[in-house]
Amino acid sequence: MEARDRIVLALDVDSKAKAISLVKELAGYVGVFKVGMQLYNSVGPDIVKEINDLGGKVFVDLKFHDIPNTVAAAGRVMARLGCYMFNVHAAGGRDMMQALSQELKAAAQSVNQPEPITLAVTVLTSISQEQLSQEMYVQDLKIQELVVKWALMAQECGIKGVVCSPQEIIAIRQACGPEFKIVTPGIRPAWSEANDQKRITTPRQALDMGADYMVIGRPIVKASQPVEAAIKIVQELEG
Repeated sequence: MEARDRIVLALDVDSKAKAISLVKELAGYVGVFKVGMQLYNSVGPDIVKEINDLGGKVFVDLKFHDIPNTVAAAGRVMARLGCYMFNVHAAGGRDMMQALSQELKAAAQSVNQPEPITLAVTVLTSISQEQLSQEMYVQDLKIQELVVKWALMAQECGIKGVVCSPQEIIAIRQACGPEFKIVTPGIRPAWSEANDQKRITTPRQALDMGADYMVIGRPIVKASQPVEAAIKIVQELEG
């Protein structure tokens, strides 16, 4: 995989014009474009097709978490949209993830689309150990222990990869093997600010630990010269 293909650019904007402008500007410098709640809820699902038509791959980041039938139905929608990958919350449980996995392959075949890569979200990178214990009442496990347990459960359910903090990459790779996809937010180049992410690392560090894809948003999108920022990250990954 080329270095640029590992970069997932977070399109954290609420304007279709701004999103499409970024896709046109950066399609040659990043591999995947992430459409999250802000953009998807602002402009609707057609944005996925528009990015595909411009030659981009799309990660639909809506973090589905509901009863099994509802999430399986959402998976059918994702297959029809032709997205490259999408995610669900591992906290939704085994039945939910199994229902999605069972439904997705047939759904993709029915519309002659490649099956999207499914990803399980473990513990959000904004969550600290203190919050996990005091606000989410998970008091008997460290973050990394919980992340690995959820990653293994997701893999057993047919989910193809995981979204996790860079600090859990090595443990997940050891537990789940080389084919399991690892997508890491919380990525900040050495020259950028951490913002609201608590468990972060640089792109090169994430690659060396075994990440497949790195979600990067503000360091590129908010840069005065987004292309130059993307090139700097590619160079960091290559170097």
